[in-house]
Amino acid sequence: MTILEPLSDVIDSESFTPRLLALVSNALVWRESLLLRREFNLGTNDWRVISALAIRPGAASTEIADFVGMNKAVVSKATNTLIKRELIVPAEGPRGSRPLYLTRAGAEMHDLMKPISLKGEEIILSDLTTDEVTELKALLARLLLKTPELSSVADAPA
Repeated sequence: MTILEPLSDVIDSESFTPRLLALVSNALVWRESLLLRREFNLGTNDWRVISALAIRPGAASTEIADFVGMNKAVVSKATNTLIKRELIVPAEGPRGSRPLYLTRAGAEMHDLMKPISLKGEEIILSDLTTDEVTELKALLARLLLKTPELSSVADAPA
């Protein structure tokens, strides 16, 4: 039997927080990715790795994945791309770890890519007051504290 009408008991998509957050996030990523690909032939994942290493030089791929909330395989792929482009360089670390560092070209690429990311933030915050921006950032920081619970499957139905 094919269902032709909306179900009666559904999530209110206009106010469902995960959907709204995803839509904003997806729009930011789509814009950023398009511009980064056009300008530098690099994508958002590459930018996130470069940005993470600008903040945390010497981080390994696993640390970057945790810091930016990305899948380790995606970080690994971006890392390999950036090594090939000579934007980052791996070093030998303790017990086989592989710390990563920006090269001079990587630092310059960071400085070229950063305005694209900042412009996205400027666009989404432009209609908010300074107080609203401060409140939004504080609320998002509080929401981030709940993310470990989202990773827990102990209470999830089987």
